[in-house]
Amino acid sequence: MSTEYSGTAVVPGIGVGPVVRPAPRPEAPADEPAADASTTNVAFATAATEVARRLRERSKAANGAASEVLAATASLAEDRGLATFVGKHAAQGAGPATATTAAIDELAAMFTAAGGLMAERVTDLYDVRDRIVAELLGLPEPGIPLPEEPSVLLADDLAPADTAGLDPSTVVAIATRLGGSTSHTAIIARQLGIPCVVAVTGLDEVPAGARVAVDGTAGTVTVDPDEQRLAELVEQDRLSREAAAGWTGPGRTADDHPIQVLANVQDGAGARAAAQEPIEGVGLFRTELSFLDRATEPTVEEQADIYAEVFEALGDRKVIVRTLDAGSDKPLPFASQPDEPNPALGVRGLRIGLANPDMLDRQLDGIAAARERTGADVRVMAPMVTTEAEAQWFAERVRARGMQAGIMIETPSTVLLADRLFRHLDFVSIGTNDLSQYTFAADRMAPTLSDLTDPWQPALLASIKLVAQAGQRAGKPVGVCGEAAAHPLLACVLTGLGVTSLSCAATAVRSVGAKLAQVTLEQCQAAAEAALAAPDNLAAAHAAKDVLG
Repeated sequence: MSTEYSGTAVVPGIGVGPVVRPAPRPEAPADEPAADASTTNVAFATAATEVARRLRERSKAANGAASEVLAATASLAEDRGLATFVGKHAAQGAGPATATTAAIDELAAMFTAAGGLMAERVTDLYDVRDRIVAELLGLPEPGIPLPEEPSVLLADDLAPADTAGLDPSTVVAIATRLGGSTSHTAIIARQLGIPCVVAVTGLDEVPAGARVAVDGTAGTVTVDPDEQRLAELVEQDRLSREAAAGWTGPGRTADDHPIQVLANVQDGAGARAAAQEPIEGVGLFRTELSFLDRATEPTVEEQADIYAEVFEALGDRKVIVRTLDAGSDKPLPFASQPDEPNPALGVRGLRIGLANPDMLDRQLDGIAAARERTGADVRVMAPMVTTEAEAQWFAERVRARGMQAGIMIETPSTVLLADRLFRHLDFVSIGTNDLSQYTFAADRMAPTLSDLTDPWQPALLASIKLVAQAGQRAGKPVGVCGEAAAHPLLACVLTGLGVTSLSCAATAVRSVGAKLAQVTLEQCQAAAEAALAAPDNLAAAHAAKDVLG
């Protein structure tokens, strides 16, 4: 008989195959000989440098979110704080592998206690630990096995370095016991187009080799699935994929209501890939990568070159650039902040610019120079804005350089102030990932709270509706560029709430556009009202599905 496990659906689609699991991670030998502090510190530094080098090589070969998280993980391997903790254990006579393990376990406990985005880095920390320990012990680099046939990957959790290297032709679905809808695993799986379910209770009971079906739309993992029902689901998935493959844009509902379908990009390679899709532009150009993989701030000229590469790839299509979104889990070596008791609520996003306006001005100068060089249609928005004064301050700097100004709506305060913010702005874009975390006071990486950070939560949808209504009153556009925009059914609901554009991973563009083309605006509005009236996230998703089919 079939056994079904439920979790949080994050990437739609069906994947069927035998289970593969990550290989056991290396451990420091219990009998590792003691060593003098100098020997341990040198061995750790050498291994950490090599691990960081390999991660950066993979970051350069990847693009989008995968490239960003690989670069961030590389920085973690060479973090001075980690070296300090290793040094503390080295001074007590611990050998290199033992000192590394103890130091990272200590840091992981601190990150977990901090909660929020810091807790999100615990999986990354353990991945760094395992890679450094393997390097110290002369073992192969840990990672995911390479299946010989299309398989389903099950794991407690996946490190970004593992997820980013997956091949969708051999790993046809992913399910994890931990994680949430905005975890690195979910984001990268969406970029790769691999059906994915996270926060699956009881997943560790499923043995390697068992035949399973992962339904990334319903959020289920089924062991030994019923063949007739499975055939129906696979056929539905095939038809959806065919419709997506045939969609050529622009974004419109079946009754010709326009809804711009845009892509999220991170670098030139990602922009060139996105330009091959039927997008109307880029709704989120993340600029962090040009900063996070640097020991020093890039010059205006260096930034202009990086931005121009993206602008040129998009031609005459619009590009919305987000200024530096760093801090918290993405520290900058050249703009570090003092220790913060809760980094997720600390100096991040625009707050870095407020503390260092010259650095923000240099970034805006780089964007303006790239715009002038390419003639691109460029707009600029700031992350982590919380007050009207901050929005006005940022908008004045952007307009002084001849560009349209906007902000990310990521905090409840900006939802409540939306009408006033539009006095100073040309547009806004809702970041559903952070808005859900801050609205529900729920760590988006905590599997026990994943239902709260699910973008189907009615309170989140109500917040989006408030902002969309403010945009309608001001006659200005309201976009969504969080992970919610990548889910075809939810994209229809967002359209019904009054959102004017949806920006998602390039791999999700066609499925979103194709679904919108199958429904009317009236259906989208009815689905939105049904979801808003639901008591929780699961009921909201079911209610919308009943309306939209």
